[in-house]
Amino acid sequence: MKTPVFCLFLLFTLTNRLDAQYFYGQVVDLQETPLPGALVVWAGTSLGARSDENGEFAIPFPADTSLKPLRLATIFSAARDTFLIDELHSYWTVQISATVTLQEVMVRDEVSGAYVSILQPVKTEIINRAELRKAACCDLAGCFETQSTVQPTTTNILTNAKELRILGLSGVYNQVLVDGLPTIQGLTYTYGTGTIPGSMLENIWVVKGANSVLQGYEGMVGQITVFPREGSLAEPFTVDMLVNSFGEKHLNTAFAVRKTKWTNYTALHTSQPGGRWDRDDDTFLDLPRLTRYSIYNKWRYRKENEHGWSAFIGARLVNEQRTGGQKTFDPETDEGTTRAYGQTLRFWQPELFTKTGYRLDANRKISLLASFVAQEQHTWFGLTQYDANQRHAYANLQYELFWGKDKTQELKTGASFRHFILDEHIGFAEADTLGRSFAGTYRREENIPGFFAENTFHLKDQRWIWIAGLRADRHNAFGWHVTPRTMLRFNPTSDLDLRASIGTGWRTVNLFPENTALLAGNRDLIFAETLQPERAWNAGLNITRRFSIGQVRMTATGDFYHTRFQNQFFPDYDSDPNLAILANFTGKSISNGLQMELSAAWSRRVELRAAYNFLDVFRFQNGAKVLLPFNPQHKVLGVATYRTPGERWQFDANLHWYGKQRLPDTKKNPEALQRPAYSKNYTLAGLQVRHTRKRIEFFAGCENLFDFRQLRPILGWEQPFARGFDPSFAWGPTRGREFYAGFNFKIPKKTEQN
Repeated sequence: MKTPVFCLFLLFTLTNRLDAQYFYGQVVDLQETPLPGALVVWAGTSLGARSDENGEFAIPFPADTSLKPLRLATIFSAARDTFLIDELHSYWTVQISATVTLQEVMVRDEVSGAYVSILQPVKTEIINRAELRKAACCDLAGCFETQSTVQPTTTNILTNAKELRILGLSGVYNQVLVDGLPTIQGLTYTYGTGTIPGSMLENIWVVKGANSVLQGYEGMVGQITVFPREGSLAEPFTVDMLVNSFGEKHLNTAFAVRKTKWTNYTALHTSQPGGRWDRDDDTFLDLPRLTRYSIYNKWRYRKENEHGWSAFIGARLVNEQRTGGQKTFDPETDEGTTRAYGQTLRFWQPELFTKTGYRLDANRKISLLASFVAQEQHTWFGLTQYDANQRHAYANLQYELFWGKDKTQELKTGASFRHFILDEHIGFAEADTLGRSFAGTYRREENIPGFFAENTFHLKDQRWIWIAGLRADRHNAFGWHVTPRTMLRFNPTSDLDLRASIGTGWRTVNLFPENTALLAGNRDLIFAETLQPERAWNAGLNITRRFSIGQVRMTATGDFYHTRFQNQFFPDYDSDPNLAILANFTGKSISNGLQMELSAAWSRRVELRAAYNFLDVFRFQNGAKVLLPFNPQHKVLGVATYRTPGERWQFDANLHWYGKQRLPDTKKNPEALQRPAYSKNYTLAGLQVRHTRKRIEFFAGCENLFDFRQLRPILGWEQPFARGFDPSFAWGPTRGREFYAGFNFKIPKKTEQN
């Protein structure tokens, strides 16, 4: 525990240096390509900053701002230029116009792979491509191996379905956006994080606690925004391949085209199944056999900050099959029979998405975001058949206005509409003898118009930033819901950020897609009452401190978030071992999350990061405090990166320690189906080495280096068609040590060629 104590000590005791007023902008070249690593300096001073991976920078104001215009010197490799700045509160794009042969420049991003953005008023953790290269990162869930805020958690052992947890709460309580659009919803939630390959991602933004109301009323404990690659930034052609020791194969290829006003990015992905592994001899596969094909295509017309029209439009199609269950299960002959227990999943998922905007002038813009996602799914869970169809349409019309004396205040207002239809059919095979009562057809239709307004106030010469937002949405079955949220940021100095947030959120329950254990196990369901929308409020505090010790750049962060539910849903598995009781819980349900993190970087050679998480997630039942199961109260993360001179070799390591977790109560089960009240502590370690050539990178690594496994995690595996069978009793890894190797090949952009 010494690292968290040291972290807090640094946060409050190191000296402050500069005033916290910032000038914001972006550095681009003659082709308007963002230039990362460019140096910007106020002429005649020592105040400077470097642009980030998107070419953006934030530089403190000079001491005397009365002598306008000010001169901003910009340096990138051999190119140097000076710009006259007469308005400090506007966002400037500076274009280096000096003659420079960029083909002879190697662009290097000096920003750490994972960092807290200094440009965002809300605490935003940014994971860029440099960070994604530190682990296998086959899909979105695998992109958080080196992070402490988001915890990927397996919800179904047999199909390896995963969710992304924030603050120790189910992934349904944080909103996952793709390009700002809520496309992961309902059926797409169950397996959606696995369908997005890491190779096609440019950035991931993670926000904890209350956040903007612009994208919706959900996001009760956080928001994860995924930004796929763009034709303007991606290489013209890439191929990525990975093979692991289980025999799984992942192949990705992408094409990028850039014209004067249009860009295009096309990505193809496939995953092919591995072997049939059963290392703990429980007759069940340790990992499902997965076959997936997907195609993604996105066109963009002009940049959003240019006057006039801008737009992007895209489409994605996913086809996936997963087969899990007993090692002898053959889906062609055994599906829906008692010859062998199996879980099969087949689905098609087409998507359309777009954003169209018109900028009237530098201070006004209108934009429309829209998406349509469909999914047709056919599934067997042993003797339970589950077929579902979903249609989800979303639109958001938004008006943006910069107003006030110096046009520093930003208002966004507009309307949104969500149309959601989910048709589900549940049936039991003739061989089923359990007498379960919930077979039938379930249909849910939602039409939710909403209105929102959010203003960003810049106060006291940018040292205070206050965001106040409010939205009202009308659900066709549950009526009006009002969602207020507010966030405050204060910069006492340029190196210290203090943030606070508070707000509410609500959501409707997608019963079976979000609780596959109800279908995979053999319990009967009791619908005690109509499920009402879940609702909670969240409050949080954050402190971020940047400082240097010699040539080592360091960042320390500490935050605390408190979530309290007014209504919550979770199936009651404890009252009766043969039943799952479905009811609203309006009692006391709370999540307290404390996180402390310290990162250090020396040049580009060495990066270190350590983090500690404490999660106290509980509810009161019958006057007693009950911890949420499958949730470690204590978690420690350590990450290290070393690059050799010239960066031909890169070595990465990560270490995760998980404290014990409360397990569901099995005291009422027969003795053979009882389990301990708590899990064991365990440690996971990962190593990776990467070697870079001119156009190709080779990598190899190992996950779960110590081969820790939860042995025989399936409750009642001896009799999978009897009462007591439960494949959702996972508290740790079940697949054991995994070796992998692969390569990344690219035809670089002209600006990257030597």
